[in-house]
Amino acid sequence: MARYARRQSGVAIVEFALILPMLLVLTFITTEFGRALHQYNTIVKSVRDAARYLSIQTPGDTTAMLRARNLVVYGDPGGSGTPIVPGLALSHVPDPVWSTSGTAPAISAVTIRVSGYTFQPMFPAAFGHTFTLPAFSDITATMRSHV
Repeated sequence: MARYARRQSGVAIVEFALILPMLLVLTFITTEFGRALHQYNTIVKSVRDAARYLSIQTPGDTTAMLRARNLVVYGDPGGSGTPIVPGLALSHVPDPVWSTSGTAPAISAVTIRVSGYTFQPMFPAAFGHTFTLPAFSDITATMRSHV
């Protein structure tokens, strides 16, 4: 039995050393996927907040449109601070669109959108491999206008 134990001495550390890189890669992938979902949800919430803000504003008001775009990017209508997610800029938020549909009564709605935003990973490259950066599809919110 003692001879068997001597032959097995150090096997666990060798097995751990062989499996560790794969565990680290899986942890990295899971973390980045979670970060991507978090950033997406953060943008969705800010777009909804901006649509809610615009729903009580006069259609076509340029000041209200700028404040809504700031609300999407900075989380603040004044446009102060840093973007709510890395890499998000005012250029990703086109001007909101008001539309009217139906008759008697006509329903007015406002739509705001984020387009062309690309996820910013913690590590754009690892192990000599550069990762392709996934771009989110357009994120939109439409809300009935009360004005």
